[in-house]
Amino acid sequence: MNEPKHFGRRGFIKITVFAAGGAMVGLPIYKLAGATEADIVGKRQGSVYSTDANVYKIRKSQDNPMIKKLYDPEQGFLKEGPCGHKSHHLLHTRYTDRSAGVKALKAKGVKLNI
Repeated sequence: MNEPKHFGRRGFIKITVFAAGGAMVGLPIYKLAGATEADIVGKRQGSVYSTDANVYKIRKSQDNPMIKKLYDPEQGFLKEGPCGHKSHHLLHTRYTDRSAGVKALKAKGVKLNI
């Protein structure tokens, strides 16, 4: 009678090397387990949201006490409010249209990596 082969050290090493090699070349191992990509994405999103809810006490910027103090009407640095002149000057950026220069470069034949 033939004895069944036991799963020994050599078999474990073969499977480990195969799995590691598959992971390195991008083999979607989760598909071998029967999971779909949507299942994996859903679990990942759920873990991120639950971690955010459990780790961060202040999840909204308007609830942050430092921001409230910054915009405090009596003694805050930006007391005129979020749409005041000082806050606009310090916190907002300005847009400069540079599309004409890009078009001129493209017309000259310059290839841009943008």
